[in-house]
Amino acid sequence: MSSLSFAVRDSATMLRRNLLHARRYPSLTLNLLLTPVMLLLLFVYIFGDVMSAGLGGAGGGRSAYLAYLVPGILMLTIGGTTIGSAVSVATDMTEGIIARFRTMPIHRGSVLIGHVVGSVIQCVMSVVLVGAVAVAIGFRSVDATAVEWLLALGLLALVSLALTWIAVGMGLTSPNAEAASNNALPLMILPLLSSAFVPVDAMPGWFQPVADYQPFTPAIETLRGLLLGTGIGNNGWIAVAWCLGLAVLGYLWSKSLFHRDPK
Repeated sequence: MSSLSFAVRDSATMLRRNLLHARRYPSLTLNLLLTPVMLLLLFVYIFGDVMSAGLGGAGGGRSAYLAYLVPGILMLTIGGTTIGSAVSVATDMTEGIIARFRTMPIHRGSVLIGHVVGSVIQCVMSVVLVGAVAVAIGFRSVDATAVEWLLALGLLALVSLALTWIAVGMGLTSPNAEAASNNALPLMILPLLSSAFVPVDAMPGWFQPVADYQPFTPAIETLRGLLLGTGIGNNGWIAVAWCLGLAVLGYLWSKSLFHRDPK
């Protein structure tokens, strides 16, 4: 068996292991999903009419704000779901199973690959579930073509991959699952500081650079353009560059941490 086939086989086994864990213990995923769903319902039904005033020419009451809000909530969902990846990795590292894996004749990278691929699958499923809630309360994307929908799905998967590698690194550096959950919180906080809820132009001048120069704002604006037909401009390339940069950084960081000699 070639080294590639060996790596693919072991990675598939680790992926199956992580998906079985997620299926048997769904409480963490459900708890992380609850936050974006509650924020979606809260901002649409409680603040929707007021928040739509900040959309300028795109204002139009609650329905207009729902359309504006959904792309940001989908990105928030990804950030929240990847926290579960950090917790899962930290749990494996502290419960001794990784030490056992190190003594077995398996491809060492397959452990991390199983976590990453499993997390991306969970992120996509979470986005679909939150998207279904959005559709149920009135979100529509009638102008998006099939190609734009595929590009939107590809962007969501790319963001999931990038954030998952960062979350894996956070999990590897954490002494326990509770610390991993706290360390990964920025992945859910950053979308709150982006253009997810209001346009950057409507924010205080001193805060606009914080929203502009971070990975979530260009990703949200690109997704918004694909689904709603708004202008994308340079946001598409910036979002892809952020994702590729974070994915490479997270991969190298996680690989270095995982392959160092255990204490």
